[in-house]
Amino acid sequence: MPKPPTILPRTRRGSDLGLKLVVGLRNPGPEYDGTRHNIGVEVLAVLAHRHHGRFKRGPLRVRCELSDIRVGNSKVLLAAPLSFMNESGGPVKAAMDYHKVGAADLLVLHDDIDLAFGRLRLQMGGGTGGHNGLKSLERSLGTREFGRLKIGVGRPPGRQDPADYVLERFSRSQRPEVDLQVEDAADVVETWLVDRARAQEQAARRTVD
Repeated sequence: MPKPPTILPRTRRGSDLGLKLVVGLRNPGPEYDGTRHNIGVEVLAVLAHRHHGRFKRGPLRVRCELSDIRVGNSKVLLAAPLSFMNESGGPVKAAMDYHKVGAADLLVLHDDIDLAFGRLRLQMGGGTGGHNGLKSLERSLGTREFGRLKIGVGRPPGRQDPADYVLERFSRSQRPEVDLQVEDAADVVETWLVDRARAQEQAARRTVD
């Protein structure tokens, strides 16, 4: 039986909440827009739009596009690495060091082929599931104890190589559901900023009819 995800601790409410870093994993470049591997950064775009954020190039040492937003009393830094997926760890570690954010206040948004299409799962720590972005993060951070919002894209059909599958765009018939899934994922991130246990429950309720 698989180990249940770690229950995320509740955070305090109020103006004393420290800076949170929310990272959307991706491959950079227009040729990867709309692919399964880049669904995490789609959630970042929704959050930036909702809270009037604008992405700009980070400091030279931080190879990320960054957007500062405020969600209620929470100060949030949205980060999209400028490196390819399997080199995500370096830019994320640089952003954490530069802005003095600990692993407990890091939330990583990423695709997950082992989670059914349309589902969401929020947890602290866990394995990589073969995800190259998570492998890179764990190597660079020296820990696996950071938040992950897994965004289900489903398994590849037949014998298709998973590496090829995640680099494909969603089908036209899937796209409306993906758009709803991305909005729901953004809702979960907003809840995570103030109540992590409730955010975990909110993600678990996300199903496809």
